Amino acid sequence: MPGLRKSVNKWSRKLHRWGAIGTALPLLIVLCSGVLLLLKKEVEWIQPSTAAATAGDGGAPEITFEQILAAVSSVPAVEVAGWGDIARLDMRLDDGVVKVQCGNGWEVQVCATTGQVLKHAVRRSDLIESIHDGSFFHPAAKLGVFLPSALVVLSLWVTGAWLWLMPYLRRR
Repeated sequence: MPGLRKSVNKWSRKLHRWGAIGTALPLLIVLCSGVLLLLKKEVEWIQPSTAAATAGDGGAPEITFEQILAAVSSVPAVEVAGWGDIARLDMRLDDGVVKVQCGNGWEVQVCATTGQVLKHAVRRSDLIESIHDGSFFHPAAKLGVFLPSALVVLSLWVTGAWLWLMPYLRRR
């Protein structure tokens, strides 16, 4: 059994050393972008906060899709010509707001009752999420670089726990 422990310890140290080197950059990217994503509700620069609706008390929206598109199109900075420029709609019924996320990174918040534009700003959280999961760099990077890096980091945790635990087990 001592020979097996020695072999496992040697293998663990090598994996720990080379794995740490190989995953340093992807791990740094994931950690930094993860910190930004944790702060997205607190930092307006990352993701715009939800504006207060001007009328209504929440519940079912009273405006049509055409009114939503007209409201978003009325904001010159956003540059929306039609539905092809819109990525998704986020209905916040309790707040009485429709968040319109455009394909160019802008977010426009429209009152679900009056159709008035409440707020418009650049939404960076989606870009940060794509950096976080690796799809920003290349579609293959997500599964070809970031997933293997995550598995190596998991093995670093296991080998690190083994290397930490071994002296205690030897004493017993």
